[in-house]
Amino acid sequence: MDDLFPATSMPDRNWWAALWPRPTDVLEQLGIRPGMTVLDLCCGDGYFTAPLAKLVDGRIYALDLDLSMIERAKVEVARLAATVRQWINADAREIASLLDEPIDYVLMANTFHGVPDQPGLARAVWHVLRPGGLFAIVNWHPLPREETVVLGKPRGPRTDMRMSHDAVSKVVEPVGFRTVRVEELPPYHYGVILERMG
Repeated sequence: MDDLFPATSMPDRNWWAALWPRPTDVLEQLGIRPGMTVLDLCCGDGYFTAPLAKLVDGRIYALDLDLSMIERAKVEVARLAATVRQWINADAREIASLLDEPIDYVLMANTFHGVPDQPGLARAVWHVLRPGGLFAIVNWHPLPREETVVLGKPRGPRTDMRMSHDAVSKVVEPVGFRTVRVEELPPYHYGVILERMG
């Protein structure tokens, strides 16, 4: 997996909770609403997957390359008495061939910075979204890593891997998206929300 997503690993859940103690609030701030069909792309251990599944009443697909992460996410979803329509253990770039319905919303949290073929991934997302569907990328602000302290330690990707929201838009927009807005997700993150054109 390291060759596909270099320097990207799933941190301890405690510091996600320290950053975002109310994950449902973050999801709602990003514009996810009941009734939407959502793909949690690179879902990791389910920190967002479980509240997302509750929010959209199980109209969710969850994909991760790492089967052990999916197993952890399943436990978290069960803990919240939520359901997921389909768990997918695959490379995110293959998603267009793995879903049989158009998606309203794709969420990708804390992973995009480590994707080697970012335009290729954005194209795959374009193909699974319905026209007008939304793609939200949650990323760390491009601050020096030593400044992004959580629970007393520097956290997040290496400084040189961090991307501004403008840099994300410049990668994703040419494959058929437009940036709708950027949401600040304090203390160290933003969410850039892009709409599928065409």
